Amino acid sequence: MLGLLLGAASAALVSAGYQSMAPTGQWYGSTFIGLPRGSRKLALTFDDGPNDPYTMRLLEVLARHGVTATFFMLGKYVRQRAELALAVKDAGHAIGNHTFNHPNLIFKSQAQAATEIEECERALTDAVGEHSRFFRPPFGGRRPASLRVARSLGYLPVMWNVSSWDWKAPSAAYIEKKIISQIHGGDVILLHDGGHETMGTDRSFTVAATDRVIARYKGEGYEFVTIPQMMQLNTGAEPR
Repeated sequence: MLGLLLGAASAALVSAGYQSMAPTGQWYGSTFIGLPRGSRKLALTFDDGPNDPYTMRLLEVLARHGVTATFFMLGKYVRQRAELALAVKDAGHAIGNHTFNHPNLIFKSQAQAATEIEECERALTDAVGEHSRFFRPPFGGRRPASLRVARSLGYLPVMWNVSSWDWKAPSAAYIEKKIISQIHGGDVILLHDGGHETMGTDRSFTVAATDRVIARYKGEGYEFVTIPQMMQLNTGAEPR
């Protein structure tokens, strides 16, 4: 009996740890991860920018295809390159909060989480003025407390259900293949225009893969929308 209890406890801990990092996990509070499967809408999201020069290169790709996306920005980089953040807004894209320094909030207190979100908020407001009230936790790490903090500050947590794995991709083809293997329609796609460790992180593969993915799915009749647009389509329904 003791062995069974210990086994059950161990399994529960593993599950709890998984749910704290799994992008689609909902144990610790609802987060938006897309529309019902089969929708012809897709949302491209880019984390960890703004990043010179790759954010601007992505803007060129998106403009060429007539597509808008959502950029979850780090406050520390917005402070460094406010003009890049403003260029994103001026191009018609949505901007969300990704904290100031990119800590894993699983290991931060509520006060620390609040400071990270509020400092990013101030940086974004100074750089671009009004922006969306969407928040994405770094690494996808969250606890009930950190999600409560985000909501108390007026933010809606947004995760994803398609990961490109572009932060360690050996090629643009690798990123494209990863995305294609997960698309079912109504998806929120995770990509990166920057890297949380340093400004100037090479995202050339992401830029090339984004170009290919947009061309592929527009050709199949999909429409790319921002997270605010996708949320409007989802009004009245629970995040899946």
